[in-house]
Amino acid sequence: MRIHREGYRIIVIVFAVLLVASALITAYSDSIIPQFIMYAFSIGFLYFIVRFFRVPKRQLTKDDNIIYCPADGKIVIIEEIDETKYFNDKRLKVSIFMSPFNVHVNTYPISGMIKKVDYFPGKHMVAWYPKSSDLNEHSCTLIEHKNGERILVKQIAGIVARRIVCYAKEGTEVHQGDEIGIIKMGSRVDVILPINALLDIELGESVRSKKTVLAYFK
Repeated sequence: MRIHREGYRIIVIVFAVLLVASALITAYSDSIIPQFIMYAFSIGFLYFIVRFFRVPKRQLTKDDNIIYCPADGKIVIIEEIDETKYFNDKRLKVSIFMSPFNVHVNTYPISGMIKKVDYFPGKHMVAWYPKSSDLNEHSCTLIEHKNGERILVKQIAGIVARRIVCYAKEGTEVHQGDEIGIIKMGSRVDVILPINALLDIELGESVRSKKTVLAYFK
């Protein structure tokens, strides 16, 4: 396991702030109780921040017929939609909610060519709220598989998440399991699939990126 590069600066800042706060409590408090509370809080909070930016080492078995989950979390929505922005046809939407305790690195569910990357500023409503998919700040990455099928991965900021980092660039070739980016704190990822994709997940199921099979191409 390693720490994501987006977390280095935040971890250093948090460590410095907690160190100063602990020193002040120690200097100005004669009671051991406030000191103990501050030390315990500092250790726990720093552990949480470091753990949030963890990148677990996972082996992926590449398969052109498989669509992997691009995020860790829980399946909160599976529905058929009329997608008018990128496809203009019926599609399957699968939404994965990531709590602050999940790994927040997102990966490519398939190999292919990046055809479109868009960023949309917006609100920061709770990530599992259905309308957050369109109203919240989000980034969209459209990937074309070599079989001609296209999949959209939408990274959506939540009420806590305030920054989406997306490394996708239009016109580049990407590989299944490579990193798309990271969403900081609780958030959600939507995957827009072909209508004939064969789903291999259920509502409420806990999933992991690079490990859980989301669907198969038909």
